[in-house]
Amino acid sequence: MVFASFSAGCLSFRFSANNITDRQDGPANTSFPCAIAGACFCDTLYLRVKILYVSQYFPPEMGAPAARAAELAHHWSQAGHEVSVLTGFPNHPTGVVPPEWRVRLRRLVYQEKIGRVDVFRTWLWPLPNRKSHERMRNYASFCLSAALRGLSLPRPDVIIATSPQLLVGLAGWWIAFSRQIPFVFEVRDLWPESLAALGVGAEDSLLHHILAAIARFLYERANRIVVVTPAFKDRLIEDWRVPAEKISIVENGVETDVFAPAPSNAILDLRKQLNAGGKFLVSYIGTMGNAHGLETLLDAAFQLQNQNPDVLFLLLGEGAEKDRIRSLAQSRGLANVQFLDQQTRDKIPTFISASDACLVLLKKTDVFKTVIPTKMLEFMSCARAVILGVDGQARQIVEDASAGIVIEPENPDALVAAIQQLQANRELGRTMGQKGREYIVKNFSRASTADKYIPVLETVVRKS
Repeated sequence: MVFASFSAGCLSFRFSANNITDRQDGPANTSFPCAIAGACFCDTLYLRVKILYVSQYFPPEMGAPAARAAELAHHWSQAGHEVSVLTGFPNHPTGVVPPEWRVRLRRLVYQEKIGRVDVFRTWLWPLPNRKSHERMRNYASFCLSAALRGLSLPRPDVIIATSPQLLVGLAGWWIAFSRQIPFVFEVRDLWPESLAALGVGAEDSLLHHILAAIARFLYERANRIVVVTPAFKDRLIEDWRVPAEKISIVENGVETDVFAPAPSNAILDLRKQLNAGGKFLVSYIGTMGNAHGLETLLDAAFQLQNQNPDVLFLLLGEGAEKDRIRSLAQSRGLANVQFLDQQTRDKIPTFISASDACLVLLKKTDVFKTVIPTKMLEFMSCARAVILGVDGQARQIVEDASAGIVIEPENPDALVAAIQQLQANRELGRTMGQKGREYIVKNFSRASTADKYIPVLETVVRKS
């Protein structure tokens, strides 16, 4: 593949001999739009990339990994790139495959077209995201299945494999190695650091050593590593000795047209359904896992149940800890805490908009100082005040945007104080929400992060 680039006046071209696309017109165009002599063009030509994105999670599954894969694939395909996704069958986090997907799962593979994106699904062992041995069997099954399925897919120019989970990276590397295709490893969680922080596999355990060896292998073999926060890049450089020039930062983003303030009539209807009329509704919306320390929420609810009965807590979602947290709430007689099962993604913005404040909680550990929870960005995009129980990178964003109140992680007294502050001053919450949305639209729209990704991929392909 031959590449060239040049500029003249406002003319700027980047092209290959095989794949040239007019960024304005979209379809491939291997001829110049008009004569060069004496002309001045503002058209920009760029490499049309054939991308294979390997992600265990994909809609209709919920959660940040599935949304990121689907939304990036959509934006890339809309920009004229050829995008395929290699994924599993929907089952996360409950381990239950929806009835309409069970026949397809029994056939082991399935192919569909979503918009302009080709989606290739491959068998995995559907298991709930509760116990470590269940997760590992689920992860390993997708790794092996995807590694084999990927060998027969149409040949891409570049392969991206995204974590979580780490073994997806191993599958992506194998496909890329076997077919001699450039490999990009997308790091959305630091493994095994994140597991150790949660008490899953001590640093001297066999599991920790195995995962560390896999992570090091992938960091060394990847042509490029894409991380979602600057702190991730720092950790890879300092702890894993990854060369800085090998790492690119492409932050998480939000579909700001989807995650936007809901109409007032939809908000009123939902609050009536939740019996939240006249209440100060505090919502936790997302995965209920071991990382989130939801005991902090229950402790705050216990304090406020008699002290301030107008505060209502809503926990919406699924996760490994949901049953235990619900049992704890029932055993403590917390009538001010409601649980709702996972909702379809199109309903989530209305639940956020119906809330007076939204919670983002993680346990107090150094590794979580490096993360930027996607749910926080979605809450901000819906113009709702955030109560953030996370330090580090996430804290910096909320403070820079003046989008909420930051509390010490796992501190129920601080959580109670933040809720009471926003309840006493509703205008403060509305102002924080509006500032948060303005900040997200300016800095974290999914369209802009998808556009930022493409030059990284072009560089990898150009060097191959």
